[in-house]
Amino acid sequence: MNEEASISRLIRVLVADDSAFMRTALTRMIESEADIRVVAVAQNGRDAIEQVKLLQPDVVTLDVEMPELNGLETLQRIMAECPRPVLMVSSLTQQGAETTLEALANGAFDYVPKQRSHVCLDIVKIQEDLVSKIRAAAESARGKFAPRVNLVSAPHLSCTNFGRVPPRVVALGTSTGGPRALQQILPMLPEDLPIAVLVVQHMPPGFTAPFARRLDNLCRVSVREAEPNDVVEPGVVYIAPAGSHMTVWHSHTGKKHLRISDSPQDTLHTPSVDVMMLSVAEEFHDRCMGIIMTGMGADGLAGMQAIAREGGMTLGQNEETCTVYGMPRTCAEAGILQRVVSLAQIPEQILQATAYRRHA
Repeated sequence: MNEEASISRLIRVLVADDSAFMRTALTRMIESEADIRVVAVAQNGRDAIEQVKLLQPDVVTLDVEMPELNGLETLQRIMAECPRPVLMVSSLTQQGAETTLEALANGAFDYVPKQRSHVCLDIVKIQEDLVSKIRAAAESARGKFAPRVNLVSAPHLSCTNFGRVPPRVVALGTSTGGPRALQQILPMLPEDLPIAVLVVQHMPPGFTAPFARRLDNLCRVSVREAEPNDVVEPGVVYIAPAGSHMTVWHSHTGKKHLRISDSPQDTLHTPSVDVMMLSVAEEFHDRCMGIIMTGMGADGLAGMQAIAREGGMTLGQNEETCTVYGMPRTCAEAGILQRVVSLAQIPEQILQATAYRRHA
């Protein structure tokens, strides 16, 4: 009985990679966990699709660069013919980052950055990230799998706000599932958005600049990777650069600027949602709006608490539309969210908070 229950709880994984070294390394990392088993490996895209159809694994790890069918083409076939959570294993190169972002837009659950070196110690660095994301992917598939929200060109807006002074800035934090979610909601914001948006999206170095460019091409607002001393301006979305924290400071003129720094160094994530939001709460007080979206863990809880204490607005993404309901859950359970809405409703909530009126 116990053995049957244990087998039923096993997470079954297919590893697809054209490198024999990586197939072995990934398999060893995955099978170091008692509740995860590699049921097969594939060395090209066509083989991966056949194995997925035959074995029906819970999760697939998929190399971005493979022969026969590349990772993106393979992902598209999997999502069309036998959908399930797929983790992209991506090299830390600009091309690898851009392809990975395209994969996330096409339904990949998340990604794990591949170390540049084949030195064993470098490869093992991804183990904790890999295992936690496999578990999160399997858990998401048990209830629902990474919902894709259909957004129309412009939501119907009412001008009722949160009942207080309009915010001057939005502080938004997200992690797993965030790249796809941001690509869905930020294009809904109008070109004349009356406030700035500061975004912390957990990403490895090399990913945030291509991500900002991709978003900028999709959006009517301006989207850029934040740089030191940027002036915080309305109608601009600032993406915190990977590997650095983004905070706000004010000059003697009263203008708000961005500081990009590696301090503090004792945070679990860099950039950190908490570090950004704590700074926003300190600088903007009740003139800010905190939004916490899909992601694993609790980054953002302290920051959202600070925004709530200062009298700012607090908004959380609901469980039904989160890829992983971790970061919003911690805030909901702490009782600090004024509103909990679906992903599709977030742009409308931002515009309502600012009493935005579309120009004729």
